[in-house]
Amino acid sequence: MNFKVGDEVVVIAGEDKGKKGKIIKTFKDENKLIVEGVRVQKKHQKGNGQETGGIIDINGKIDASNVMIIDPKTKQRTRIGHTTDKNNKKVRITKKSDSKLD
Repeated sequence: MNFKVGDEVVVIAGEDKGKKGKIIKTFKDENKLIVEGVRVQKKHQKGNGQETGGIIDINGKIDASNVMIIDPKTKQRTRIGHTTDKNNKKVRITKKSDSKLD
């Protein structure tokens, strides 16, 4: 998976198609992500001594194949590529504008 926490992505398939948000958490073994504002679900929370119970909204997992990264220069969705810099370190780049993501 080429995504990292904090990347700006857009949903390209599913119920939330077209929504944009930042990646909150990644699950590499499941190939899934949690994106803020996408796949919002209701959870019934039981109250304890300090907090009251109620219905809260949580963000659900979405498959990594259903999102694309937003290019920082062109502000359009793009694919991610890899290359090496002058120090022979592997870096992520965008395919549309060849700009670095890290």
